Amino acid sequence: MITNTYLKRVYEDVCRRDGHEPEFLQAVQEVFESLELVVDQHPEWEKAGLLERFVEPERVVEFRVPWVDDSGTVRVNRGYRVQYNSAIGPYKGGLRFHPSVNLSVIKFLGFEQTLKNSLTTLPMGGGKGGSDFDPKGKSDGEVMRFCQSFMTELYRHIGQFTDTPAGDIGVGGREVAYLYGQYKRIVDRFEAGVLTGKGLTFGGSLARTQATGYGLCYYAAEALKNQKNESFEGKTVVISGSGNVAQYAAEKCYQLGGKVVAMSDSQGYVYDPSGIDLKVLFDIKQRRRARISVYADEVPSAQYQEGCRNIWNVKCHIALPCASQNEMDEEGAKALVANGAIGVFEGANMPLTPEAIAVVQQNGLLYSPGKASNAGGVATSGLEMTQNSMRLSWSFEEVDERLHSIMKNIYAACYDASVQSGRPGDLMVGANIAGFLKVAEAMMAQGIV
Repeated sequence: MITNTYLKRVYEDVCRRDGHEPEFLQAVQEVFESLELVVDQHPEWEKAGLLERFVEPERVVEFRVPWVDDSGTVRVNRGYRVQYNSAIGPYKGGLRFHPSVNLSVIKFLGFEQTLKNSLTTLPMGGGKGGSDFDPKGKSDGEVMRFCQSFMTELYRHIGQFTDTPAGDIGVGGREVAYLYGQYKRIVDRFEAGVLTGKGLTFGGSLARTQATGYGLCYYAAEALKNQKNESFEGKTVVISGSGNVAQYAAEKCYQLGGKVVAMSDSQGYVYDPSGIDLKVLFDIKQRRRARISVYADEVPSAQYQEGCRNIWNVKCHIALPCASQNEMDEEGAKALVANGAIGVFEGANMPLTPEAIAVVQQNGLLYSPGKASNAGGVATSGLEMTQNSMRLSWSFEEVDERLHSIMKNIYAACYDASVQSGRPGDLMVGANIAGFLKVAEAMMAQGIV
């Protein structure tokens, strides 16, 4: 509950203006509850209207995206780009193509992205975008035509020193390539740094594909070591989702000695007590783009269950929610507690409801918010931008080493901030405060803009 007079007033204003945007309100409330621990130390914030400016995106762009499907039918989707905050660098954040996309979702993601990018220590502001277009079941030609139409509007709002999008849910290497091809065609420049997550033949970075999943595990390993004297070695892991983040989190879990026994998609989950066979999973998801239920059809030791939310009933030591926002509710969190889990580390953005977070924390499980533990993807996007600017490419090992170092530093920043705010070990509080203080200092220095 928010009790500070200044924070409460600003939050109530947000509720009045944006009461129809539940995801955005949830994200703001979570951060404001953490800032209660430090706001009294900064009376200059209220005088400068800092929080009023922080909760308002610098720019919101909404546009139509007309395209033609394979049958010749004209389709129209909505496109969005929220340029949230540029105090510490150009707007940076992914594009999400999914039927659930609306302005509330994109605003909450841009808000979170601002703090996440701050934690990486790289010079990147926060932004997010996307469309309610669903690439599932679409042909390559349909996806290409949609991406070209989407970029025909978006191109005028982005640039390597203005706003640099990347991928997110529904936007992988295929989509980024189509988007970049259209951008290059329109502006007549090979401006590689304008998009990240590109293919290796046209400016992409080694290890970018793996970065979010790997970074999640690097962060989790650091937290487990320092706060529980534990590791992934010999631990059972459940990962929700089966997209890019989930796939490479699973790969890194195995490399660190863990065993992944369950993964999901939007329809249900598979449980394989022998451990998920990543070769089979990658073929199903990366090559065939099929449902995860196919895994159970092809692996005798696996079982498929309808209903993706029920995945948290699978017994595990470590839970890595990597699917989407609010995927773990109070009941899911209670199931983890009952089954003896020791930690929950977010690979998606805001996958735990507030009620789930309360259950996890009250029962002594380690918990990390996505703005900290899934920051590896955007951090490596920042490294991709650096390589583009320098016109060179680093080796996989060099990028991975830099990623590992960044994630360890993010953990340290979160832990140190939790101690300094009087909540030692509370990594959610630490992430919110550490991320915000850097942005706040930059905003204060730059005047009322």
